[in-house]
Amino acid sequence: MEKFEITGKEISLEELFRITKSCVNINLSNEAASNIVKCRKTVEAEVAKGRTIYGVNTGFGKLCDTVISREEAGALQKNIVMSHACGVGKPLPPDVVKMIMIITAVRFARGHSGVALATVETLLEMVNSGVRPIVPEKGSLGASGDLVPLAHIALVLIGMGEAEYSGKKLSGSEAMALAGIKPVTLGYKEGLALLNGTQVMSSLGIFALVEAFKLYKTANLAAALTIEALKGHTSGIDERLHAIRPHAGQIYTAGEMRRLLQGSKNVNKSAALQDAYSLRCVPQVHGASCDAFNYVKGVLTTELNSVTDNPLVFPDDNEVLSGGNFHGQPLALALDFLAMAVSELANISERRIERLVNPSLSGLAPFLVKNPGLNSGLMIAQYTAASLVSENKIFSSPACVDSIPSSANQEDHVSMGSISARKLSGILENTLNVLAIELMCAAQAVDLAENSGALSPATKKAYNAIRSAVPVLERDRIIYTDIEKIAKLIGEEDFHGSWYSA
Repeated sequence: MEKFEITGKEISLEELFRITKSCVNINLSNEAASNIVKCRKTVEAEVAKGRTIYGVNTGFGKLCDTVISREEAGALQKNIVMSHACGVGKPLPPDVVKMIMIITAVRFARGHSGVALATVETLLEMVNSGVRPIVPEKGSLGASGDLVPLAHIALVLIGMGEAEYSGKKLSGSEAMALAGIKPVTLGYKEGLALLNGTQVMSSLGIFALVEAFKLYKTANLAAALTIEALKGHTSGIDERLHAIRPHAGQIYTAGEMRRLLQGSKNVNKSAALQDAYSLRCVPQVHGASCDAFNYVKGVLTTELNSVTDNPLVFPDDNEVLSGGNFHGQPLALALDFLAMAVSELANISERRIERLVNPSLSGLAPFLVKNPGLNSGLMIAQYTAASLVSENKIFSSPACVDSIPSSANQEDHVSMGSISARKLSGILENTLNVLAIELMCAAQAVDLAENSGALSPATKKAYNAIRSAVPVLERDRIIYTDIEKIAKLIGEEDFHGSWYSA
């Protein structure tokens, strides 16, 4: 089995995603283990001096003034895990839970959290053995990080809660026993360190970002096929235009459109005429989303390589500082931005769908069927796209502008970042289906115009893939299965290319 070492140094989103999705044995490097041990010794030394440290020998939140005796320190850490594990809703996907656990280990390896080495090694044993805690998706305020869902992971680490193992849902103690893993007995600060942090919203955000990049590339391909079906103009993707408005995403997208349309005999190269915005402004609209995705990628990369629990230990200074690195606002803002950027791909796609099915705009048969009237063709497919786009607008309402104080007003501003992250799944699914509908309509338009032989090599490949999954619509038939098949096709990397190349 391939091995991967967590070193305590920077890791990329691409590498994190790869080891999450692959069967890789993940361990700590000697340097990372040394960081953890050094930090742990600092915590123990400060407690031995009789120092009062938040969350180490005090209560939590509003109870921070309550001092806890040395004899009760272990019970304090166990109690915080049990009391905070009050999530509700359906479980997070196992791969998301795995990524959360990996990010937790990556952060501990930086040597500022004060946990014991055995605790981190046990967490990685769970990762490598396939023990996946059952983590309800709802309950986090994104304030002291993702307290509630992270508590459900910590529960299994100490032999409680519930977990999935070998495809079965078991008690945490059963899953750990079957995997041959001894549960952890928590010491000073460890319960708090396991619960503080933004790993849940980070993991959900990373999975969403991967899908967003795939949809961006698919949207470019769908737009190119639509432009060919409607015999659109290429003046709008001229390199000179974009050089004098040099937004990176716009320039990149214009280049992608030139590549996708290269060799086409369907496009109009006249510079004197212009298309509707949904065709002409693809570089500007898709490009703006691409810029947003790359911004979010930067935020998530920084967060992945940050330490976000509290308090934080600085061994070289023999200092323990209480701060707010667990606050989810940087992610909440970025993930709400991601939601809007993905929604815009669907918005403009739906407008291209309308141009394809509307005979006044396309010059083709009404609703892309040869015998309209008797047949409705793809009329209602546009209805579905419009419905999905409208729902996306609701999902795009930002969660980060809301805040409900908690812990008797001690935690008086919260980010709601996990909500920003979770609502992305609906937007991504809706956008996937809108793009599937556009591809279905564009391929049908190409067939009605009888110009499939004049497609560019890139769009011809996409057209052939669509037609291998869905036949030409000769007369009305049930088409929800056609949409499903094309949506499944979009999920294949050969269709759109690697997600991280934008």
